[in-house]
Amino acid sequence: MKVAGITGQQEVYVSSDERNFRINEFLLVEDPLQGDLLGEIVVAHTFNPYIPMNLGGEVADDRMLDALRSIGYEVDTETVYVGKLRLLAEANYPVQTGASLRIPTFEEVRKYFMRTSVEEGMILGVIKNTDVVAKTMDAELQGITETFEEGHAVAQKDIPYLYDLRGMHQYPHIGIFGGSGSGKSYGLRVFLEELMQKRVPAIMVDPHYEMGFTEGDKAHLYEGRSFVVQVGQEVGVQFREINTADLRNLIGTSSELTESMVNVIEAMHWKNDELYTFRDRISMLIEALELGSADAIEERIRAAQSPAEKEGWVHRLGVYKRFGNFPMASVRGVQWRLNRLEKQGIFTGSTEPVERALMEGKLVVLQGGTRLLQVFTTYLCHKLYNQRRNYKDAEVTGETAEPFVPFIVCTDEAHNFAPQGLDIPSKSVFREIAQEGRKYGVFLVLATQRPALLDNTVTAQLNTKLIFRTVRASDMQTIQEETDLSADDIRRLPYLQSGDVFISESAVGRTVYARIRKNHTQSPHGKNPFDELKELAHAEYDKARKLLWDKLPVSDPVQTAKHIEAEGNGTYTGQEIERMLEQLLAAGEIEAKENILGMKTYKMKEN
Repeated sequence: MKVAGITGQQEVYVSSDERNFRINEFLLVEDPLQGDLLGEIVVAHTFNPYIPMNLGGEVADDRMLDALRSIGYEVDTETVYVGKLRLLAEANYPVQTGASLRIPTFEEVRKYFMRTSVEEGMILGVIKNTDVVAKTMDAELQGITETFEEGHAVAQKDIPYLYDLRGMHQYPHIGIFGGSGSGKSYGLRVFLEELMQKRVPAIMVDPHYEMGFTEGDKAHLYEGRSFVVQVGQEVGVQFREINTADLRNLIGTSSELTESMVNVIEAMHWKNDELYTFRDRISMLIEALELGSADAIEERIRAAQSPAEKEGWVHRLGVYKRFGNFPMASVRGVQWRLNRLEKQGIFTGSTEPVERALMEGKLVVLQGGTRLLQVFTTYLCHKLYNQRRNYKDAEVTGETAEPFVPFIVCTDEAHNFAPQGLDIPSKSVFREIAQEGRKYGVFLVLATQRPALLDNTVTAQLNTKLIFRTVRASDMQTIQEETDLSADDIRRLPYLQSGDVFISESAVGRTVYARIRKNHTQSPHGKNPFDELKELAHAEYDKARKLLWDKLPVSDPVQTAKHIEAEGNGTYTGQEIERMLEQLLAAGEIEAKENILGMKTYKMKEN
């Protein structure tokens, strides 16, 4: 293997007549002047006398052919393998043409791949096409994980990819991008499993109800390390605890607030309000505004037929005198949005179970509809981030504050929580954490199928990006702008296998081509829907056979249904019984004969 053609300080062409080159394999250039230079194959070609040599100038132009001949290759009669090698570190001078290449040992590449230990790092997968180098790897790095290939678990052959979790303090926040079926959610699950193994407190916002960890061949490893809750049932917002700014954000999640609505909330919400007191205050103002004047309300007071009724109108008069200048439409708008939040169950429960689980080092999985999660996540992240921030600020100022742990916020469908071009309350919280969270030990892991729809400010703060198969041009353009993927890598994105991933880390300064490890747990939605259809059909068939086999022959489905009901085996219509009989007929279990009136008699098949 030799360097061929005109060289540079970053990329060179390499050639061989003995072995083919593999995309993303690593080779050492033995430069006689600069020493060993490590590089990665980014483009590979094979050509021979039977294939036209000119490839549009990409590799085999006339100058390249002359260069190959000059270093001893008989390009007119033998197969020649050519690759483009990108150096991991820029050389001081152009690489020497004709320099030899060889496969490096693990020790020679360790510093490029191992920034942490197995104990400290997160095993996310393996670095593809490093199997030859991995043979010289330390024993402690071998056999520590598996990948999933063509429906089977495969023992690790390549160098493991270890993510330096401690490095998030300097290079915070992670983006996980990929289209449907690319392995994005699979990769997110692996990341969450690693967090649980390290007992790192984290919140997972799960709008698809798929991040459970009780199923799978190694689910026992994560027993007691996650806390899965339904928003609006087990957890919610304690109205009494929220301040006016929180309430404004919560009410604003239903739909955008006008300036007048904001004024209503800020004026009418009082410290330590209960939900019912605030709601009643709004209702009393609406009833007073409907009467239109203080005189009309005083008339109702005089006409009251009981002390309770009189007291009620006295309260309405007080509310009217204080807030009667607000437009009716604005007050009704606040009432409608408040009622909608209440019906969603957002004010059921509290955040205390979440806080307790985080303090215990658990992964908290929040499940619910996207709208409900937007509302609750806005409040929860703002509250917990401020608790952590106040604690760290108090350490600096010497004040006393309640301790609160660092934590990570993870979410799928992140573009729904921090969308580009839309101002929603959740986006402001994610932006604040993206820009300031590193100082306080609060980090983001954001997964999305549509990185182009994710807020630019948030995207710019993602120092590590896992990029799975992506097909949309706008998303690929965003990825190219936000990573160091080359044009060649971008062209490969639509064709990546599920589970293959480009990992771009600012801490490493380059992109690594990897494969996500096999997950230890499974999604509740992991079953193939077509397998599910077969199971349902089989269950229906078993049910029909059990109900009807001893009733054959059947000529009157209605009468048969009555017999089944009398036996206590369920209530069915004649049409349902006939459908079951037709199912058995289609399966070849029974036969049917028609009389002259077209009526069928279903009976066992004659031998």
